Amino acid sequence: MADLTQEQWAAQLQGDADAVILDVRTEEEVEDGIIPGAIHIDFYMGAGFLEEIEKLDKSKSYYVYCRSGNRSGQACALMNSRGFERAFNLKGGMLEWEGDVIA
Repeated sequence: MADLTQEQWAAQLQGDADAVILDVRTEEEVEDGIIPGAIHIDFYMGAGFLEEIEKLDKSKSYYVYCRSGNRSGQACALMNSRGFERAFNLKGGMLEWEGDVIA
């Protein structure tokens, strides 16, 4: 897992042909807006979260974010322990995100 600043995260994401953006916030948080192209799996689903990430392609790169960067960091660590080799956490999460957001 790597913690990336917004600039590093966005630049690396743009140059990554295997990139998947993963939003691990709650449904209520997602209603405030989501990064375009992101898939949503709520980290607080517990075992349901594990079931959903197990369905993902482990050969892809995952750019993970939440509200502040805490849950997404935990999600990246969990993904790494499940065999995902490329999980990147957005430091500061949506609180510091200055890129595009869709409602």
